[in-house]
Amino acid sequence: MADDPITRLQAFWNGRYAAPDFAYGEAPNEFLVEQLARLPAGGAVLCLADGEGRNGVWLAGRGFAVTSLDIAEAGLAKARQLAAKRGVAVATVLADVTAFDLGHERWDAIVSIFLHLPARPRAALHARCIGALRPGGVFVFTAYTPEQLALGTGGPKEPELLPTLAEIEADFAGCAIEHRFAGRRRVVEGRLHDGDAAVAELVARKR
Repeated sequence: MADDPITRLQAFWNGRYAAPDFAYGEAPNEFLVEQLARLPAGGAVLCLADGEGRNGVWLAGRGFAVTSLDIAEAGLAKARQLAAKRGVAVATVLADVTAFDLGHERWDAIVSIFLHLPARPRAALHARCIGALRPGGVFVFTAYTPEQLALGTGGPKEPELLPTLAEIEADFAGCAIEHRFAGRRRVVEGRLHDGDAAVAELVARKR
């Protein structure tokens, strides 16, 4: 149905990724790069809402078995294009992150880079992520916080999509928190993330 929220969301992201350039660039997120040593070497990694594949392809180039999940086929097509350009293999899955079966103790790491959801589906997704991680597995998260609205350098304009660090930490109660940060960070990624940003960062390891 045309008025279905998922259909609208899919149309939005397919439209965003329709241009020949990469909306957020081809380079991986800087925070993800900084966390590389925390990821189990050669492990199975799920990249949530991986868009055009910049993060998943980079991880595949470092020896991980990567699955890139996204709601937009246009993004996944460009992810496959980027993987071919880099000479790496990435499995792509067209799915809604809020409904996709993540499996049980299937992944060594799950990566969530600028995936913004309302509080309830976000918390539900994170609970499923914990179940889907193998013991010792790592969840790597960064997103814009409410303070980002005043900066205007990227991200959603809807306050309900912008979590605080405390909210993200609460989602991962029971996990070992290896990194937490809330504050300013320069984010320059393609044409849509450009400048000083207010972000939350979290790295949680399943016990």
